[in-house]
Amino acid sequence: MKVLVLGARGQVGRELCRHSWPADARLVGIDRLGLDITHRETVFAIVTDIRPDIVVNTAAYTAVDRAESEPDAAWAANCVGPGNIAAACRRLGIPMIHISTDYVFDGTKSGAYREDDPVNPLGVYGASKEAGERAVRAVLSEHIILRTAWVYSEHGHNFVKTMLRLARERPVLRVVRDQIGSPTSAADIAGAIMQLAQGVTNGNAAWGTYHFAGAGAVTWHGFAEAIFDLASCWRRPPPRVKSITTADYPTPARRPGNSVLDCSRICAAFGVELRPWRAALAEVIEELGRHA
Repeated sequence: MKVLVLGARGQVGRELCRHSWPADARLVGIDRLGLDITHRETVFAIVTDIRPDIVVNTAAYTAVDRAESEPDAAWAANCVGPGNIAAACRRLGIPMIHISTDYVFDGTKSGAYREDDPVNPLGVYGASKEAGERAVRAVLSEHIILRTAWVYSEHGHNFVKTMLRLARERPVLRVVRDQIGSPTSAADIAGAIMQLAQGVTNGNAAWGTYHFAGAGAVTWHGFAEAIFDLASCWRRPPPRVKSITTADYPTPARRPGNSVLDCSRICAAFGVELRPWRAALAEVIEELGRHA
């Protein structure tokens, strides 16, 4: 099984490339410097040259707030790019796994979001990702779109690393308490993608859209408190984490109040198991502590 990973230097892409794949799997990772997915001819040329058994697209424009002032860049990376990849895959008869986001929803639902719930993104980032989903579906039937949420890891830019950095600078941190979601380790996403890729190459053609996130739900405030609790063994005393409302912390892009995803469909179709978000967080905190 030859797997082409696009966006190999992002959080999920890095974890995919260092994940323990079966011995018969060969990964080819390409980052943004190696391929600009918005250039259609280049995408076609590289996919044709590599001829993978499956393509995994983790490349994306993920700066949620900056997207409000850079909509063209967000739409190019999150909509045009996936459409180009899907078109190249269609020409060569290659299936594709594409990563999407909880931001396709507006967060007003009272329970966990299912795959068939209506989408209604609140900002440019979410709208561009939702358009990317439609671009993939319109071109390539042999696809899996994997929506996830609140992604973090020991590398890249994410909430966990931001909290630990700010804790070195400030005695008090203000974190919102009225947004809820499921923190998801990039390593766990990589593991789920590996299962999907194996299933697809072994003949499980359960194409479509799936949700995957850490098991359980928490507010951003609760997530921050968990970070400092787990990191207490290797860092100085934690800051005071003050709970605030979304209205107290205005941002250029609106966030969904509820980002909890119902992941039962992926569990049933591919046997993917969800790990409690706090257990996954503990592993990342431990890894960060080794390099502190």
